Amino acid sequence: MDKFDAISPLDYRYYSDKLQPYLSENAAIRYQLMVEVALVKTLAEKRVCNESIAKEVEEASKKITASEVYDEEKRIKHNIRALVNCIRSKVSEEAKPFVHFTATSNDIISTSESLRIKEAVENVLLPELLELENVLIEIAEQEKDTIQIGRTHGQHAEPITFGFTIASYVSRLGGRILKIKEAAANLKGKFSGAVGAYNASSLFIKDAEEFEKSVLEKIGLKPGSHSTQLVEAEYVTDLMHAIVSAMGVMANIADDMRHLQRSEISEVYEQFESEQVGSSTMPHKRNPINFENVKSMWKEFMPRMMTVYSDQISEHQRDLTNSASSRFNTELIAAAMITASRMKKVMSKIGVDKTSLKNNFDKNKSMIAAEPAYILLAAAGHPDAHEAVRKKTLEEQDFISLLMSDKELEPYLKKMTEQQLEILKNPEKYIGLASEKTQKVCNEWKEKLK
Repeated sequence: MDKFDAISPLDYRYYSDKLQPYLSENAAIRYQLMVEVALVKTLAEKRVCNESIAKEVEEASKKITASEVYDEEKRIKHNIRALVNCIRSKVSEEAKPFVHFTATSNDIISTSESLRIKEAVENVLLPELLELENVLIEIAEQEKDTIQIGRTHGQHAEPITFGFTIASYVSRLGGRILKIKEAAANLKGKFSGAVGAYNASSLFIKDAEEFEKSVLEKIGLKPGSHSTQLVEAEYVTDLMHAIVSAMGVMANIADDMRHLQRSEISEVYEQFESEQVGSSTMPHKRNPINFENVKSMWKEFMPRMMTVYSDQISEHQRDLTNSASSRFNTELIAAAMITASRMKKVMSKIGVDKTSLKNNFDKNKSMIAAEPAYILLAAAGHPDAHEAVRKKTLEEQDFISLLMSDKELEPYLKKMTEQQLEILKNPEKYIGLASEKTQKVCNEWKEKLK
């Protein structure tokens, strides 16, 4: 089967070799085998079996493929017992009793899933997000003084800078990166048996909880405070929420950048390659395909968070209603990594059209002075400054000229400093702390994400 026989677009269109060692089914089997090996090594340490048996099981596990496990599962209709049978088929009669000894299926599944998800996030997703964050920081710092009209409700509001716009996403994405990092580090394993009460291991191990810790330490995990047959669902839920909300931040960046590329705004643009085609019928088109793809991926994967929340519920010590649905958690990680990678590439080549930024700013340049005019008039003692300014904005003449020539307002204008009057006459200077705040945000997140 070639990749175009696959059903999921993640496989035939968005596949990444970086994810294969963690999220593929071959990887799933390999991580399950790691847990089985950690178990038998700990059994040897506790003198339940001898060390040669542990070595034998470890060597046998290196030879097992996902294909043979699946073939065995077809025969017996149980995935973990199929894995166990494949190990047992490659070891001596003496070693066979200690394969999967005292374990239940979800000691292996829950633990191996926590481990591979943790490593996929730490080794692939987080580095990609950090690279995107660094690109955003670079743009924000570079454009911290580039004047832009701020927009609220899609309308021109007050002056900011383009760097200030990007700094908002530096902060938001930085916060998500920290949450993902924290949640991934907090993923837990278990080795407490069929109902989580250590029934089987307690038959042979004096301190079954310490035994559990020893098994998990070998693969870099810790036990949760209380497991049933499953690890507590909230560890994975927290991680997936952090990942999905990071995709939401990226989708918001993409949406803003896509709108700023609209022909009538044209403040930024995606770089087009020399042979790239924008439309099958309109040769002139240069569509924002990367930003649109990012939002589209978010639309597909954000609703899957509802399934993750649903998987928090498992009746009594465990039911099987999450056995299929939880398999798709890996796709959330894959989608987030693919999204971050695409965003990094497009943002690293984003073009900033400073001429359009200035032209758009100048369209309502006069009206921009309305807010500082109202505030300064009020500070000078005008009893109803907001209404006085509002009425001036309704007149079909240049607002600043009307303001400065109004005899009723003259006494209040005279109370203003030269610096205040300069802001009214040149609204592009009315940017508050946009530049300084941009740099402060960038410095903060460079420090936090070291």
